Amino acid sequence: MPPSGAPSAGTDLARLGSSLNFCAMDVLRPTLIRIGGRVYRKNLVQEPAHPQEEEEDEGFYAGPGDCADEPCDAFVVEETEKGFQCRVEVPSPLYKYVIGKKGETKKRLEAETRTSISIPKPGVEGEIVITGQQRGGVISARTRIDVLLDSFRKKQPFTHFLSFALTQPEVQERFLQFKEEVLEKCSKDHGVSSSLFQNPAKLHLTLGTLVLLNEQEIRKACELLQRCKEDFVAQLTGGRPLAVEVAGVEYMNDDPAMTDVLYAKVRMKDGSDRLQAIADQLVERFVASGLMLKEWDRVKLHATVMNTLFRRDPGAEERSSTAPGKASLKEREAFNARNILKLFEHFYFGEVQLDAVRLSQRFSTDASGYYATSGQLNFC
Repeated sequence: MPPSGAPSAGTDLARLGSSLNFCAMDVLRPTLIRIGGRVYRKNLVQEPAHPQEEEEDEGFYAGPGDCADEPCDAFVVEETEKGFQCRVEVPSPLYKYVIGKKGETKKRLEAETRTSISIPKPGVEGEIVITGQQRGGVISARTRIDVLLDSFRKKQPFTHFLSFALTQPEVQERFLQFKEEVLEKCSKDHGVSSSLFQNPAKLHLTLGTLVLLNEQEIRKACELLQRCKEDFVAQLTGGRPLAVEVAGVEYMNDDPAMTDVLYAKVRMKDGSDRLQAIADQLVERFVASGLMLKEWDRVKLHATVMNTLFRRDPGAEERSSTAPGKASLKEREAFNARNILKLFEHFYFGEVQLDAVRLSQRFSTDASGYYATSGQLNFC
């Protein structure tokens, strides 16, 4: 007889059966991952845990000859005198994830796919070259590298973002008036201080964030912006600036007494949804290109005016809700925005003529005080 409270043999078997059924479902219905317009499956692999080894490939597997549900012409594989070869452009900051701790990831990839993987020296931009005697092995290695790099790219802090600048003098002046009046009337409310407010020279709308790790990726983003102009932006704008109004404030959480972000609302002056359409289509195109991660179904058009992240990091303006390095909720001191929302519900920040979408560089400043621009799409 088992001791009181201990599971019976029948219970153990039932749990085992349930576990096996769960594993079977995982095998039959593996997670699908989209990378650059292609679809990969994430197979279930039981491997020893290495909690300290950040460069592991997280269980992604595609064995020799296994195209991971991919057509074998998904990328170019060249036939050589000694077998087959495939080249893949990889930004140098990502080399370490293919190499792994003490070279273990690279060695495992080579052993399991029967290939040789050549990686440029750290800091040198170039191509990773995969060679092998079997075409299937080369394809398998390339597939695994693609999935591996996609996983670790998502963990990189973003470097750039698409933005509309809201830096007209009228808007800056009205924003400073808003700041002065909030501090005058609400400074006794919990958490309210001058450190919460945005830099007026960097007021903007954020459309989406990007991780661009070398000049080639920046150039690719700039080229995509110009194609977007030709494909749909020029038609939506008619080649003219968009007149928008910045008015009213809103908060981004469930309890106004525990607010982390307060933003100004933005709307087209003519009441149309052209600005929303441009924002949504731009993000859709950048997500499809693999340069941007999809976070929301629609872009939230807003201009941050107060943010608790600014207390500790004035450069945190553009940190997205899922970006690595974000301060945890425990590190953020929320503020009570109830009175601010009541007193400034309809505060008018001014009218803006939006005439360009900018590819802005994070943690940078140009001569005007705004973010440095790596490229832009001009409406006119």
